[in-house]
Amino acid sequence: MALSMYDVSIPAFIRALTNLSAILEKGAAHAQAQGMDPADLIQTRLIADMDALPAQVQRASDAAKGCAARLAGIDVPSYADNEATFPELQERIAKTVGFLKSIRPEQLEGSESRVIELKLRQGTMTFDGKSYLLGFALPNFYFHITTAYDILRHKGVQIGKVDFLGTR
Repeated sequence: MALSMYDVSIPAFIRALTNLSAILEKGAAHAQAQGMDPADLIQTRLIADMDALPAQVQRASDAAKGCAARLAGIDVPSYADNEATFPELQERIAKTVGFLKSIRPEQLEGSESRVIELKLRQGTMTFDGKSYLLGFALPNFYFHITTAYDILRHKGVQIGKVDFLGTR
């Protein structure tokens, strides 16, 4: 059996978001154990011109739900991007995972050749579904997952490669 667009996308998004949720739990526990205001950890950036932790989680969520919806040919769910606490970030992840779990494999059948148009600030980008998934959506998704991980690691949260990759 050939590897499907569903197999390459939805389970990978769900796994990484589940791992990110566990990483955020460790971040919240770290803040509490250190007597740190969780807001200080939440507002951390790797460098001044990069977004803080909430935006990294939001962009990972956006990449996953946007990709799944576009490949399935359905409307992309819109979330407010107003999360500012660990519980709110966890809720965002749970909502995104719930949406991803609602996508059925047959909805992505044939999506490798579906035309995907993204209207970005820089202009419109046009892809076929396969190029969009492999060359844009997945790299963008993992960039933001990795940056969220890096922010917490940089602040001393005891996380490692196994936390990023998960154990299953």
